[in-house]
Amino acid sequence: MTYAEIIKIIAGLSGSLCFGILFNMHGKKLYASAFGGLMASVLSLIMETPVADEPVRYFMISAIISLYSEIIARILKTPATPVITTSLIPLIPGGSLYYTMSYAFESDFNMFVGKASSTLKLASALALGIILVTTVFRVVTANQCVQRKSIQHNKS
Repeated sequence: MTYAEIIKIIAGLSGSLCFGILFNMHGKKLYASAFGGLMASVLSLIMETPVADEPVRYFMISAIISLYSEIIARILKTPATPVITTSLIPLIPGGSLYYTMSYAFESDFNMFVGKASSTLKLASALALGIILVTTVFRVVTANQCVQRKSIQHNKS
């Protein structure tokens, strides 16, 4: 593991931790969110070589982190949205967005369009990963709730 990779992991952990504090999270919720950011950073490094397509990699990581966040939110009895949001902070394409805006201000239309397209693909991949997992998780838990109510109704 290189020095740059260690810094990336520490930055992912501390970034998620700080955003958790900013979102007024405390105790186990804060630590779970920070751990999610750590996981996102580690997964990003691990998947960099085997998954060459960056939007696909972002989709996969956001789906994994969203699943982790949904499970942790149920365990800690808290809404999943703040946990997902803070855990995915390390994946936000800030550098890509910065360069997109930089090319726009420099009036370099070709570079702007290319970077904007890349940024939108990454942001869309993150959003799709979250939406897919959250939707499936909610459907499954709703079905379990209906089954429990049906069983209780049949017993009485």
